[in-house]
Amino acid sequence: MSVEPQLRIRLSEQRLYLLSATGEPLWSCPVSSARNGAGERQGSECTPRGWHQIRAKIGAGCPPNTVFRGRRPTGEIYTPALGAAHPGRDWILTRILWLSGLEPGRNRLGEVDSMRRYIYIHGTPEENPLGIPLSHGCIRLHNHDLLTLFERVAGGSRVEIIE
Repeated sequence: MSVEPQLRIRLSEQRLYLLSATGEPLWSCPVSSARNGAGERQGSECTPRGWHQIRAKIGAGCPPNTVFRGRRPTGEIYTPALGAAHPGRDWILTRILWLSGLEPGRNRLGEVDSMRRYIYIHGTPEENPLGIPLSHGCIRLHNHDLLTLFERVAGGSRVEIIE
């Protein structure tokens, strides 16, 4: 049995739960998953279900609201003015927890590979609503919640995404 905490994301609730190694709830926060619903196919812009693990933790030490593109900081810090200058941009802010599927044929390998789809848990602007599906497939959190989560999980921590 893993001694690391694990995550459970309930798409029907639009909520992320941090669980102890024994499954006890330790903490939770609202999220926003994919506007297109649940699904695993490449190009679907859906949130993949099933068991995943955190493949990489990206952004340690970066200031809150750091803007990422291609998993690298751009040098920008998000502000509402920057957001207004780039409407429609899918902002990836503060930190990234890059997910890798653990179930071959469901969310790993081939046309259903979560890692190759670049599925993340990442920060979103504070003005973006949570609790309703609006993302392009990833799991969005407000930055203060992401910073809390980032410190409490390790690379390799398990993540279960369920409807």
